[in-house]
Amino acid sequence: MSGDELGLLSRAASLREAFDRSFSEPLQSEAAPAEEMLGIRLDTEAYALRLSEISGLFADRKVVPLPGTATAQLGIAGFRSEIVPVYDLQVLLGHPSIGSTRWLVLAAAAPVAFAFAAQEGRLSVPLDAIVDQSDGLPGGYVHQFVRMPDSVRRVIDLSSVLNAIRREVPANLNVRSVE
Repeated sequence: MSGDELGLLSRAASLREAFDRSFSEPLQSEAAPAEEMLGIRLDTEAYALRLSEISGLFADRKVVPLPGTATAQLGIAGFRSEIVPVYDLQVLLGHPSIGSTRWLVLAAAAPVAFAFAAQEGRLSVPLDAIVDQSDGLPGGYVHQFVRMPDSVRRVIDLSSVLNAIRREVPANLNVRSVE
C-alpha cells in the first residue's frame, strides 16, 4: 500500500470512530426559543415589528397620494394585485413626519401598509429578552420592549395600530378589526 492509501484508510477509521462516539455523547441543548422581528428606526428611536404581524417588506414602492386624507395616511399603493392604504408609521406613533419614506410593510391581518424610513434587519430575539410594559406613546401601540445587547427596542403592536385605524376610517375601506 502506498502512503496515500494508508492516509485514506486512517482518515476513514477516524471518521467512523467519531461517528460512533457521537451516539454516546449527550445531546446538544437546542437554542433558546426566540421570536423573529424586524428592526426599524422611527426618528432616532429603535423599534421592532413582529414578523408574524407582517406579510411583506417592500423597498421604494410608489405611493399615490390621495386628496383630503388624514395626516398619517400617505395614500395608496399596489401589493399583489390589491390596492391598499398606506400610513406613515412614524406619524402614527407620535413622531414628526420626515416626508419621504423608503420602506413599506404590509400588515398580515388587514390590507394596510405602513411606511417608515429605515429598517435595520431581521432580529432573532430570545423570549426572555421581551419585557411587558406600556410606554405611554400615543395610541398605546407599544406594550413590550426588547432588551438587545447594545440597546432597548420598543415592540410595536400592529394589531393595536390597525384597530385604531379601523375606528377612524369609513367602513368601506375594509380594515378589519384584529382580535
